[in-house]
Amino acid sequence: MIGITGIGVHLPEGRMTGEEISKLAGIPKIVVETKMGIIEKVVAGPNDHPVEMSIKAARDAIFEAQIDAKEIDVIIYIGEEHKEYPLWTAAIKIQEEVGAANAWAFDVQLRCGTAIMAMKVAKSLMQADESIRTVLLAGGYRNHDFIDYKNERTRFMFNLGAGAGAMVLQRNAGGHEVLETELITDGSFSEDVVVPVGGTKQPLTSEHLQQGEYILDVLDPEGMKLRLEQKSLENFLKVIRRSLEKSGYSERDLSYVAMLHMKKSAHDYVLEELGLTGAHSIYLSHYGHIGQIDQILSLYLAREAGALQQGSIVSLVSAGIGYAWGAITIKWGA
Repeated sequence: MIGITGIGVHLPEGRMTGEEISKLAGIPKIVVETKMGIIEKVVAGPNDHPVEMSIKAARDAIFEAQIDAKEIDVIIYIGEEHKEYPLWTAAIKIQEEVGAANAWAFDVQLRCGTAIMAMKVAKSLMQADESIRTVLLAGGYRNHDFIDYKNERTRFMFNLGAGAGAMVLQRNAGGHEVLETELITDGSFSEDVVVPVGGTKQPLTSEHLQQGEYILDVLDPEGMKLRLEQKSLENFLKVIRRSLEKSGYSERDLSYVAMLHMKKSAHDYVLEELGLTGAHSIYLSHYGHIGQIDQILSLYLAREAGALQQGSIVSLVSAGIGYAWGAITIKWGA
């Protein structure tokens, strides 16, 4: 058995309200709060850096797992590319700061699907290598830095927030059992949402910064909308159902869905299709979309609210630009 033995979450103190987004974007407040589902969201201050935040979350997860950091065999950074420095392996910094002297470390990336993908990678490592017994996943996020609220093409990303999450996964140590994963990627969306400058195609210049081009943008908004509407929710439900099936369960067994923040109607649609209600998930209307941290945050909040019981079947589900959909099934332990 491979289980989650520790969970950590770190949220910076900053908040941006739906009313503030409304004023910046020129959108009615009621649309921001009800349709986009943003009452407020967590935002980073100048000193809330992604890897520093992930170190704080990692320390909490290690403490909860009741292990010495020297017991950690592998560290996987699950945060964003946007971090303290470019071309930098963040996991090695986390290794140093938490005192995991016996671990080796690396970074992975699948945008908002990273946490679920990394859980699959961690489980696979432990199954393939008997010397790996304990894996730490940790990551930070503050992609709201790339949002221009005047850019209507990126309206669906106005919910981007900030924060960090971490998990300790262990083999044969009890905890909450990590079952099977389902992932789908679709390359037809691979260049729809990008930061158009700052890479090798368009190296960053002072002119790009002055013109406000170093932001997230949608290169083909109409085409993306048409193609995504046909696939997104279908694939969202598909990965949940396949993950459950591979784990020996069905949607009838589901007790809780740890879902990323998205527009309220989509959130409610997914629950309804699974035969669930709002009591079976937490809508992150007071947090926003913290990328790949959403599932960890949702799980953490559900636990704090007493929504998870021993034996509960839980689905962690994500969708990320690129485009990627993923779900993993957890059997909640004692």
